Amino acid sequence: MNKYWSKAIKLIPGGNLLYSKRPEMFLPNNWPTYFKKTKDCYVWDIKNKKYVDMIFAVGTNVLGYGNKKVNAAVSKVIKDGNLSTLNSYDEVNLASELIKINKWADMVKFARTGGEANAIAIRIARAASNLKKQNVAVCGYHGWHDWYLASNLKNKKNLNYHLANNVRTAGVNKALEDSIFLFRYNDLERLEFLLKKKKVGIVKMEVERNIKPENNFLKEVRKLTIKYKSILIFDECTSGFRETYGGLHTKHKVLPDMITYGKALGNGYAITAVLGKKQIMQAAQDTFLSSTFWSERIGFVAGLETLKVMKEKKTWITIKNNGKYIMDGWNKISKKNNVEIEIFGLKSIPQFKFPKNNNLLKTFISNEMLKKKYLASNVVYVSMSHTKKIIDRYLNELDKVFNKISKFKNPIKEIKVEEAHQDFKRLN
Repeated sequence: MNKYWSKAIKLIPGGNLLYSKRPEMFLPNNWPTYFKKTKDCYVWDIKNKKYVDMIFAVGTNVLGYGNKKVNAAVSKVIKDGNLSTLNSYDEVNLASELIKINKWADMVKFARTGGEANAIAIRIARAASNLKKQNVAVCGYHGWHDWYLASNLKNKKNLNYHLANNVRTAGVNKALEDSIFLFRYNDLERLEFLLKKKKVGIVKMEVERNIKPENNFLKEVRKLTIKYKSILIFDECTSGFRETYGGLHTKHKVLPDMITYGKALGNGYAITAVLGKKQIMQAAQDTFLSSTFWSERIGFVAGLETLKVMKEKKTWITIKNNGKYIMDGWNKISKKNNVEIEIFGLKSIPQFKFPKNNNLLKTFISNEMLKKKYLASNVVYVSMSHTKKIIDRYLNELDKVFNKISKFKNPIKEIKVEEAHQDFKRLN
């Protein structure tokens, strides 16, 4: 076990601050775990070993690590000053830019994490909704705050489909037990039942993740929320700016009442946003939302420069095309080696899984690819730094791993690597 991780689990509950970055999620006792520096799609660990990163920080750095323009803008802020008694005008500029992209929206609130943004959105929506309809219908993953985890208070398996198995809820106020109700993606019947019978005034959902909308699902959701006078919030913290300049909702031509952005917005710098219609967003004045570091300047400047680079390079087109290229490559490798896989997900976040022994084989892939200096699993968060040349090299090495998998008669007995812990399901 990495000596720093051994120390970390004694000093930090859980060992670190992001569940998805725990080493046991990839290779227990063998994952590099800590980095010294990054550039483009490369990561150097604390022993100065250089890796090609195909997992890519769960989607934060669409432009690649250490983008020169974004870093230059941030460096100037560090030199000039990041926080003061006065406010940063960059906050106003970023708000204006986001409203230009989302012409249906009128106002913006900023935060620094996706979980914060989603919690802010729920608070504002509850403040704006009818007091008799405070409950929330939820589909997808929306962070760690009490309002969301309350969905698992009555039954610890409720979030199995949306997040992970048996999500624990110690510390979540029991009074929230009947305030959050779950519905599955493409299940309109369940959603309408909740809107009719459970005093639901807010619908919170990811636009699209690993499942495609069927039978005009998103448009029908919009119709239902209008019919029952409920506020529709789209969580685009992950999907925003990856396949369109803005959110996936523009691809499906469905406009929400509120939306949250995160991850890609600052290219690795902490900035998230909540956008919404004026009559809803103004309800923020009737509650208390305030935090010192929501006003720091780096996030706003990073967001502005990231949007500028995205717009200039039309990054979403490149990322989507390269993601499709990876999917096609996986398909060829699968057929060549006669190893069955299911390929799914957004083109900008392609994924695959095995019909049998998926977690064990995923662990084996991480182990074998690590030997070739790749940080890899069964998902790729595609970035602008993942060029066709780099992707081809990655696919060539993965092909060799699939060839080894094809020769296993009994993977459970033959694979000598400690199996990774189960990851988020992250299904809609």
